[in-house]
Amino acid sequence: MTKILSENGAFPDQVLLAAARERGAYAGLRQAITESPQDVILEVTESNLRGRGGAGFPTGRKWGFLRFDSNRPPYLLCNADESEPGTFKDHWLLEHDPHQVIEGILIGAHAIQASQAYLYIRGEYTSLLPTITRALEEARAEGLLGPDILQSGRSVDITVVTGAGAYICGEETGLMESLEGKRAYPRVRPPFPAVRGFAGRPTVVNNVETLANLPWIIRHGAQAFRAVGTSDSSGTKLVSLSGCINRPGVYEVPMGYSLMQLLEEEGGGLPPGRHLKAVIPGGTSVPVLTADEVRSVTIDFESMRAAGTLLGSGGMIVFDDSVSMPQMLGAISHFYATESCGECTPCREGTGWMDAIVARLLDGHPQGDDLDRLLRIANNIEGRTICGLGDAAVQPVRSFVSKFLPEFEALIQNAAPSEQPEWQGHGHGPRTARYGPLEDEARRSEPVTGQPTYRW
Repeated sequence: MTKILSENGAFPDQVLLAAARERGAYAGLRQAITESPQDVILEVTESNLRGRGGAGFPTGRKWGFLRFDSNRPPYLLCNADESEPGTFKDHWLLEHDPHQVIEGILIGAHAIQASQAYLYIRGEYTSLLPTITRALEEARAEGLLGPDILQSGRSVDITVVTGAGAYICGEETGLMESLEGKRAYPRVRPPFPAVRGFAGRPTVVNNVETLANLPWIIRHGAQAFRAVGTSDSSGTKLVSLSGCINRPGVYEVPMGYSLMQLLEEEGGGLPPGRHLKAVIPGGTSVPVLTADEVRSVTIDFESMRAAGTLLGSGGMIVFDDSVSMPQMLGAISHFYATESCGECTPCREGTGWMDAIVARLLDGHPQGDDLDRLLRIANNIEGRTICGLGDAAVQPVRSFVSKFLPEFEALIQNAAPSEQPEWQGHGHGPRTARYGPLEDEARRSEPVTGQPTYRW
């Protein structure tokens, strides 16, 4: 298989500039710097490189939205705030091949005519700082970074900033707020970052994996990149594989690769005696796939969408038949409740309510209409928040409950008879048996009769 991103990462000395250059590092930058920014953007557009951070938007088109203004030079922000649960492929790139990432940032900065770029690293990734700092120092000493790079007359510098350790910092406008020294609240759009972003200037935000593809594209050409993968999803995808799998790790596969083949061949299959139950294909913010769905899905944007989910960040979490899906949803819901920044009421309150309901199901204190209530809350969060965290919290709730309904119903049916807990306090508080008010007193006092109707 063609390796675009991980070809050299297995070499221990790839973190050193001399060794990386022997394997082709910065050859793409040397070529790009001789071309006009417009030609580089055209090449990336023709390659059909799509964002690898989750949305899958065409990178060249995203750059094309930038409002060029000589009085307001643009910024390039490299998003390394990899906080999506189950995702660690950007960490692998920065740890094993930092010069590939730096080169990609420099090519991207040249394309959008930015003289300053920022590498925003997740707060929990501080162990990477020595490796990245050394790589930047080596590149700067060799004239690959800073003023007059490669004697081209172009100046580009890169500043490393560590994040605040919050999930919301990975959202591009929240990242910009954090970078400006403020609390990472997402911004209302418009204006969009391409018009008014970081420090009020036009800004492009790309994630690590997206930018790391640029050196290969420039060296080999757009058509060579399009020849890998599918017609609509070009190139390769770095996948973070974890969970109930024999060989967890980071794998690079061409777009269109069979998900089942990834699990069985690269991942080494499931533990002995276990059977596949489900896979989250793109981090916990996307709908889960059942075992039957996994067998017919390929790793690309279109196949995942057709299956009712998303490729997302490529964080694939595998569940075998020993896993309780309600327990997994409990962990996921608690994550989103605690990571909500609190700016939007539906997300601030709703994620806490969903967490509280799942918690009481697991604690053995269900109320008869809990599942219906849970789904109503999810439906009232989706599409009603400034950023996508609310939608991200909703996807696992709806897909877990709808696809593994018997497991959730069993929690209600098998619960020991006990006095139902009253709603007290607020749902965004501590995760205990006391829950926030969800509905008015009249609604809560209604008797539960017949079979509940679940609204997906």
